[in-house]
Amino acid sequence: MTTRLVVGLSGSSGSIYGIRLLEVLRRTPEVESHLILTGPAKRTLVAETDYSVKAVEALAARVYDNRDIGAALASGSYRTGGMVILPCSIRTACALAVGAGDGLLCRAADVTLKEGRPLIVGVRETPLHLGHLRQLAALAELGAIVFPPVPAFYLRPKTLDDLVNQTVGRILERLGLPNPWAVEWTGTAGQSAGQADGT
Repeated sequence: MTTRLVVGLSGSSGSIYGIRLLEVLRRTPEVESHLILTGPAKRTLVAETDYSVKAVEALAARVYDNRDIGAALASGSYRTGGMVILPCSIRTACALAVGAGDGLLCRAADVTLKEGRPLIVGVRETPLHLGHLRQLAALAELGAIVFPPVPAFYLRPKTLDDLVNQTVGRILERLGLPNPWAVEWTGTAGQSAGQADGT
């Protein structure tokens, strides 16, 4: 059975994360990806990557205009397996926290929350002031999974792609989907004493 997964890209830096997620989902037969790109997201992905908007849209099974608030994704009766906003601007995250966002991306995310489906927000902002932190806490209290794309170095990444893939893989796992880059951490037992204590 195919699961519909909504993928949203908003206007913060980090477009490659959402693009990489779409690339993986395209090769995942059990998932049908439904894409919403905001206007700022389109500008940012062209500025940050070698992808065109058309090329990114071609990665999804279905694409929606963010201005189309009458689209299927605006209703809870349209069943999905959840939604990922990656990257998620702090503006979008704060709008979701107070239910004040406009456009289909915010509406679809609100629907995801009210229907009790998983909503993952890959918030891309630093540093965070207290107002940001309070809104992110409120969003988590509503049921969202706040998932900043924080790089991990214990797997010894060698390229920028390694860092991007590690974050996207963890998001896939959080959704119960296969992670093509999965490497299980087995602890530090194999390290020498000198490596472990830094001497």
